[in-house]
Amino acid sequence: MSKIALIVGAGSGNSASFARALANQGNKVVLAARNITKLDALCKEISANAFSCDATSAESVKDLFESVDRSEGAVDTVLYNASAFTPGSVTELDPKAVHDSFMQTAFGAFLVAQQAAIRMKKTGGGAIFFTGATASIKGFPGFSAFAMGKFALRGLAQSLARELGPENIHVAHFIIDGRIASPGRGPDEENEIINKDDAELEPDAIAQTYMAVLNQHRSAWTNEIDLRPWVENF
Repeated sequence: MSKIALIVGAGSGNSASFARALANQGNKVVLAARNITKLDALCKEISANAFSCDATSAESVKDLFESVDRSEGAVDTVLYNASAFTPGSVTELDPKAVHDSFMQTAFGAFLVAQQAAIRMKKTGGGAIFFTGATASIKGFPGFSAFAMGKFALRGLAQSLARELGPENIHVAHFIIDGRIASPGRGPDEENEIINKDDAELEPDAIAQTYMAVLNQHRSAWTNEIDLRPWVENF
């Protein structure tokens, strides 16, 4: 029987690469996003189902998991990949935009993790992953809204790793420290290779690390890992 993997905040970048890697390993993949029409090609490619979900809404997240329960079964792996980037000076940021950004980046992660944990406790285990960023550990000028959300996400991951580890639920936080390359490698219009010298993180390479952590034995679990291009300063 195939394991069920759910990606919330699915798109065309690193989450799509993770979805392909999961499917290649025999998982039944379910994708969730506010706009699921953008996922049609990926769903067809890996035989995935897609559900519309507003991750900031407790009702919408609960409905998502109940829909997955009915159509596929209880989830074994969950990745929370949603976030909102709202840059700007603290004196100029729109408070509503900052609130919305925080809700999508951090509060949505709590809602998804809560529903996942409820099910995984009943089934005896699973994995809950969170996609972080440079802003998870460093707050830069003009990034206050993004850093607030990503710092909170990291705190959530740390707390849940300690709480849920004894329940055989592997919680891991992935710090993506650098720019993620656009999907679809190849020459640009001037016949130059995109992502020259591997200066950006390749989505497929990120997915390799997600899968390596997913496949870890629980005697040597990773709870946090950072990924960056070799040219990145840190």
